[in-house]
Amino acid sequence: MMGFGSGLKAQTHEKSLDQYVTGYNRPVRGVWLTNVDSRALYSHGHIKRAVHRCDQWGINTIFAVVWNKGMTTYRSQVMKELTGVAIDPRLDSADPGRDPLKELIAEAHQHNMKVFAWFEFGFAASYQAQGGEILKKKPGWALKNAQGELVTKNGFEWMNPLDPKVQDFMLSLIGEVVRNYDVDGIQGDDRLPAMPVEGGYNQEIVRAYRQAHHGQDPPDDYNDFRWVHWRAEQLTSFMKALYQHVKSIDSECIVSMAPSVYPWSKAEYLQDWPRWVNAGYVDMVCPQVYRKDSAYYRQTLKKTRQYIRPGKRHLLYPGILIKSGNYRASPDFFRHMIRQNRQHNIPGEVFFFYEGLSDYSKYLKTNYKITN
Repeated sequence: MMGFGSGLKAQTHEKSLDQYVTGYNRPVRGVWLTNVDSRALYSHGHIKRAVHRCDQWGINTIFAVVWNKGMTTYRSQVMKELTGVAIDPRLDSADPGRDPLKELIAEAHQHNMKVFAWFEFGFAASYQAQGGEILKKKPGWALKNAQGELVTKNGFEWMNPLDPKVQDFMLSLIGEVVRNYDVDGIQGDDRLPAMPVEGGYNQEIVRAYRQAHHGQDPPDDYNDFRWVHWRAEQLTSFMKALYQHVKSIDSECIVSMAPSVYPWSKAEYLQDWPRWVNAGYVDMVCPQVYRKDSAYYRQTLKKTRQYIRPGKRHLLYPGILIKSGNYRASPDFFRHMIRQNRQHNIPGEVFFFYEGLSDYSKYLKTNYKITN
């Protein structure tokens, strides 16, 4: 759809600091809802319970996973045509034919809660599966490193984010959700739009780089400043196209991103997200300010806010880590992170993830819901 250096013009939304994100009349108080280490999406009854509990705790926005491990959690015609699998079979086995995303939207909207479709895996084709079904069907979509090998980073195997066919595939998934479901927004992650810094040595990317650099090849050093910046700019062009694509389908659909913290996000995954925010290519940003001690959280939050120009800082809603594996944020640290957000004039946040919230239910019911 776009290819390299697309010149699509994006819309911008200028708002004063005392206003919330477009489409909200209250601060975003959100949580990520996933199908990993959680049974919340595995039955209609579980969904009803999750929504009810979130409402009791003051959550007004659910970021529900719709794309991971090369499969969708909704019934996707795009994936059915590509791999023959319309929905993650684990979600379909107990009650064939159900659609978790549709069920979640219906329940959440009854409680005046918003639902965002969270495309968790982004351009990652699979996790520890040698590319999975997608790269088995489309081997030409694989992202290559300088040795010509499939790029694998932290267990994730990657498609080539700068391939127009791969971009069209991702836009078709996003467009399918926006067209067919009453979602309030969509959200990318630290893998959308993103690309491991080790990647980008596919022939077509090398040719495009040569054309932009008087025939010069990309550096062998994937950390070379100019090479990093050029690839990051290609992803920024895709971010711009993604934003326009969503708005062309539904102008009210909020475009949110949840990247890694900057500048690490650009150095490792070519995500120059402050540029996306400052240029008007997103409506909300939820950087993963995943820190495990008070001083580090405060320091990272302060720097994160400073990367956004003042007129755009109302779009910032930090991601807070409360549970991961055996890790649990202590109640004191949980309260500290929320307190730090308020002291930095940030009226809300997004928690990772739903299964950890019950540890703080008393605090949320007495101190969070009443300010919702």
